[in-house]
Amino acid sequence: MNDTLASTRCPTVRPRMPVVLAEASRRHLATLRSIVAAWHDRTWRERIRFRWELERMSKDNPHLIDDIGLTRQQVEAELAKPFWQR
Repeated sequence: MNDTLASTRCPTVRPRMPVVLAEASRRHLATLRSIVAAWHDRTWRERIRFRWELERMSKDNPHLIDDIGLTRQQVEAELAKPFWQR
C-alpha cells in the first residue's frame, strides 16, 4: 500500500489546540459547572424550605399569613408549585 497519501495533511484540518489552552479551558468549564450546580442546589433548596415553612405557618398560625401580607389563595397557589418554579 502507498503511504504517501497517509502522510499528507488535509488542508481543512486545523492544528490541535495547544495543551496548555486545552487544560485551561477544561478547568474554566469545570469551575463554571460547579458554580452553576451550587447556585442551582441552593436556590431550589431555598424554595423547598420556604414553601415548607409557609405550609407549616398556614396550618399552625394562620394569622401570621395575614401579617406577612398574603391571602389564603396566594399561599395555596405557592404551595401547589413544583420546587423548580419560582
